[in-house]
Amino acid sequence: MYDKTMTFSVNDEKEIEMKKTLMLVYDALTKKGYNPVNQIVGYILSEDPTYITTYNNARSLIRRIDRDELLQALVKAYLGD
Repeated sequence: MYDKTMTFSVNDEKEIEMKKTLMLVYDALTKKGYNPVNQIVGYILSEDPTYITTYNNARSLIRRIDRDELLQALVKAYLGD
């Protein structure tokens, strides 16, 4: 009935979820008047949650992401891998 094999990757799903979360955090930071790139970089480097606003639950959302996995996904996206 179905001739094509579909593939599924947990890593792809995880990266999609990380991207959604990062976009929500980015949007919250922008709406509050912060430079979102600087704030997110500050958070990644220090793991200090006060770099991220509590607006729209952004701080809680970003803390659900493993920083190492986030950094890996960002490097992969930057390099086009």
